[in-house]
Amino acid sequence: MKLSELCKEINLPQDVTERVLDEEKQMKAQNKNTVPTDLTSQLLRVCETHTKYLNKGIDEKIFTDTMKCFTRFIKECKDRTGKAEFDRGWWTHRQINMVLFRIGELEYELTQFQGGNAVSVHIPSDAEFTPEKVDESLKQAEEFMAEFYPDYKDVEYFCESWLLSPRLGEIVKETSNIAKFQKRFRILEDLPDDKEYMEWLFGAKADTPVQELPENTSLQRKVRELLANGGNLGAAVGIMEKMR
Repeated sequence: MKLSELCKEINLPQDVTERVLDEEKQMKAQNKNTVPTDLTSQLLRVCETHTKYLNKGIDEKIFTDTMKCFTRFIKECKDRTGKAEFDRGWWTHRQINMVLFRIGELEYELTQFQGGNAVSVHIPSDAEFTPEKVDESLKQAEEFMAEFYPDYKDVEYFCESWLLSPRLGEIVKETSNIAKFQKRFRILEDLPDDKEYMEWLFGAKADTPVQELPENTSLQRKVRELLANGGNLGAAVGIMEKMR
């Protein structure tokens, strides 16, 4: 796959695409003054990863959905800072090295947990989080593992996320998508001091004053109230007990 094809496939913003392709052009011209950005370097590796997907027989849609993480991360950065920059190079080696896949609405990472093979479940910011969509994703993930990674067939699925926080369970309605997602898991560890939710819920830094946090949604308003009263949302680690 050519870099230009990849940029189009993952819907990379036009201005970012132009920067990336210009860097590639300078590299091919062996311009010694050209030092490719982390984004360009990683996308060139993604083009190589595409060949590995083809050789393994993995569906093109899974490749595209997985690698759209680059586009999503750039959008998230722009939403937070106003600048369309790539700041997740420390994370995307997982996608490049084919240990994390976007299958339907969720992402699945091949990893280790409690001494054995396990699948870590991640919830992308653009996921449609209904029980039906989650069910469909989990079903597809099980089939994917059985076909392409049999060492991860029938292993534990676990999740570490603010979406599993016990305090969040006290805030949202039982009929909410979040509450229904939580019910799939048995909590193994509460992480009351964790503050990653500040980024994912508010698009803010962990030390942002409460009064500066947005309150555009009912969930934001409720968590703001929790923080204003001296609490913290935190996170939790859970093992999935109800796959579907």
